Amino acid sequence: MSVMLRDGVQTRSQAWDFVRWFADAWAGCPLRAEDGCGEDELSAAEADLGFELPAALREGFALLGRRDDLTRQQDPLVPPAGLHVDDALDGILVFRRENQDCAAWGIPLDAIEQEDPPVVVESREGWIPFLDRTSQAWVELVLSESLFAADSLYDACELPDASLPRLHARYTRVGLPDHPLWAGADDSPLRWYAAPGRLVRRDGVADQSWIHAQGRTPADLDAIRADLHGPWVC
Repeated sequence: MSVMLRDGVQTRSQAWDFVRWFADAWAGCPLRAEDGCGEDELSAAEADLGFELPAALREGFALLGRRDDLTRQQDPLVPPAGLHVDDALDGILVFRRENQDCAAWGIPLDAIEQEDPPVVVESREGWIPFLDRTSQAWVELVLSESLFAADSLYDACELPDASLPRLHARYTRVGLPDHPLWAGADDSPLRWYAAPGRLVRRDGVADQSWIHAQGRTPADLDAIRADLHGPWVC
């Protein structure tokens, strides 16, 4: 995984290549044509909104907009018919919402004509920058929603700083820029790490920051627990 994102997400095609790889190699189910939203569905959403969707948003919906296991586990992707404009910041096209409606992710309308515009997130401090490109936000969406899938391959703990050298030695930083957690500055920035069969997200940089982990198999998850000594929840 870290190899796939070694140089980050510089283009939309890199994002889609990663999503296809992740669906196959990690989720175990390659993307199919029926996993994407159809042209009629996307055109109807554009007609309702009164403007065209940015290319990066449209292409993401067309590729995996119906793959709930990759997009709708924790903080779900809005379906095309549910896309709407929030009045904040002179208008924000909302495409994802926190599961208890405490936050949202969207594209400012003043950037809506860009092919791969920046994304903002509604936090406790108001709307703040999230990632510089919508394509990066698709990659983060897939990682986050897969991480929190409702299965036995997830665990979490508050990791003491004493365990950080093991994290940095045994896991490779995934090539996504630092980005905020909507819940607040104390839990930001979010940083991703990976090793074969293992995915880890660190929330914040303070001592006892939360670590969220998922293994490709139960043995992979056990290996994460053994690598990173902390009070694991499960």
